[in-house]
Amino acid sequence: QVQLVESGGGSVQAGGALRVSCAASGYAVSSVYMGWFRQAPGKEREGIASIDRFGTTLYADSVKGRFTISKDNAKNTLYLEMNSLKPEDTAMYYCAAGRPIRVFQASQYNYWGQGTQVTVSS
Repeated sequence: QVQLVESGGGSVQAGGALRVSCAASGYAVSSVYMGWFRQAPGKEREGIASIDRFGTTLYADSVKGRFTISKDNAKNTLYLEMNSLKPEDTAMYYCAAGRPIRVFQASQYNYWGQGTQVTVSS
C-alpha cells in the first residue's frame, strides 16, 4: 500500500524559512517522479517543484530561486526547503508521486499525501 505523509509545516514570518518533508512507504522514491503542490483557499492546486528518479528538478516561476526540492533515497523521503518566504506562499502543501507527462499537472499524479499547512505572516 502506497502512503505519503507530509510533516514540517507551520507558521513563519515573511523572509523566514521552513522545510517540509514527505515520508513515503509502499514504493521507493528513487523509482518515480515526485512533486510538491500547494493549494491556497479558493485557488486551484498549483504545482511548484518536481524531481525525477535521476534527481533532475523543475520549479515553477513563483518559487524558483527560493525553494529547493530534494530526496533522500535511503530514508525514502522527499523534502522541500523553502527560503525567503512570502505571505503569498501561504497554502496547504502536498507531495505527490507518479509518472506524469506534464509534471505540474495534478491530475497526472497517482498518489497524494494529506497535506501540511504553511502560513507566512507579513
